[in-house]
Amino acid sequence: MRSDWEVVIGLETHVQLNTASKIFSGASTTFGAEPNVQACAVDIALPGVLPVLNKGAVERAIKFGLAIGAEVAPRSVFARKNYFYPDLPKGYQISQFELPVVVGGTVTIQVGEGDKAYTKVVHLTRAHLEEDAGKSQHEGSYSGIDLNRAGTPLLEIVTEPDMCSAAEAVAYAKALHALVQWIDICDGNMQEGSFRCDANVSVRKPGQPLGTRREIKNLNSFRFLQQAIEYEIDEQIRIIEDGDKVQQATMLFDPDTGETRVMRTKEDAHDYRYFPDPDLLPLEISEDWKTEVKASMPELPQQKYERYKRDYAMVEQDASELTNTLDKARFFEATLAELCSIPGLPYGTQSPEVANAKHAQNWVINTVGAALNREQLEFSTSRISPKQLAGLVARVIDNTISNNIAKKVFEALWNGEGASADEIIEKQGLKQVTDASAIEPIIDEVIANNAKNVEEYRAGKEKAFNALVGQVMKASKGKASPAQVNELLKKKLG
Repeated sequence: MRSDWEVVIGLETHVQLNTASKIFSGASTTFGAEPNVQACAVDIALPGVLPVLNKGAVERAIKFGLAIGAEVAPRSVFARKNYFYPDLPKGYQISQFELPVVVGGTVTIQVGEGDKAYTKVVHLTRAHLEEDAGKSQHEGSYSGIDLNRAGTPLLEIVTEPDMCSAAEAVAYAKALHALVQWIDICDGNMQEGSFRCDANVSVRKPGQPLGTRREIKNLNSFRFLQQAIEYEIDEQIRIIEDGDKVQQATMLFDPDTGETRVMRTKEDAHDYRYFPDPDLLPLEISEDWKTEVKASMPELPQQKYERYKRDYAMVEQDASELTNTLDKARFFEATLAELCSIPGLPYGTQSPEVANAKHAQNWVINTVGAALNREQLEFSTSRISPKQLAGLVARVIDNTISNNIAKKVFEALWNGEGASADEIIEKQGLKQVTDASAIEPIIDEVIANNAKNVEEYRAGKEKAFNALVGQVMKASKGKASPAQVNELLKKKLG
């Protein structure tokens, strides 16, 4: 049984840096071009060409190091990683080995939901700059080589073997995916290969030394990562319990079968014959350069998360939800700023900022989020602006409209039927009725026509009261103030 075993997982993630040109040449990194039209003399290793390091790639590595609290090395070295493969024209890949640009650091992850949720810190070993290889394409009995990707800048991010389940590995991958987009070093497009994970998986009996690991390569979706690790865990346990030994190997995952299979026996690092690249000087990063890069970075997700909880009295789930993408956090903050700028709104004993934050977060997470999901849009492409949303929420706060009516106004704004909530409310006559003399006749009629519900309520059945409220709201076409309806109805039934 799996419960008798410990699982040990480490991830290596290749993050494609979003520079306009490649790491050692001026060729474009645009996705989707015709094969080999973006491979220059440097990329195809013509004799006599020399690599020139892309400053933008280095700055993105510095950003990442600062974001995870790692050491950004003052001096790092590029090395040649030697191996032969058809899509590697030079016969070696330029990478970093003994002296990487980023050392250490941590990523905090949230695993699970509800009562079973917990927080865990994943420690990183290193992150190093390297170039991508080209791509082999196989059709029938023919194979072609596309070198457009050759030289594309990558940051390879390596964790310690800190994770002990597929759920933790996926939570880490999602957190890292969100972070690299947040600090704007990667577009995060997994379908285009901008974010790819290799999972190192081993199993052992509790208290035993680490087991033999197998590496599952090129997992480009969170679902595949989950499935591949789950299968590999069960397969390694089966091999050992059958009396065999797990062999160190590189594995591929087949999404069609949900199984991993051996691609090749695993090479050790010394097989690559690393040595410093003689064409590239050591990379030196000054404190001034790090300070300059840090000044350009946004507030980090964990910092926002803590600030939202502290300043807006947010519960962990809402703070986490609002900080899972930078666009969502910016949309929330812009809505809040607009709402706080509207004078004369009633807040009772709460501070305006905390009260407004509560209203804004509910509408951003639930209403705007649902509308975006429905149409597969992002917060950056929302059909409603923070200013429009704030104007709508303000009309709920000051009791101009009820929550139910507000949802209709939201849909009208979303569909472009008006420039503001006030315009739609006026045009469609949606203003909430708060005049008791207008509501009382409706309540009298509902009481007269629903004798059974009245009798049940007076007998102590609270649901009957809710049914009567519903009838009043229906008769008023949703315009009656729910608070006043409750108050007047209770008085009349008293």
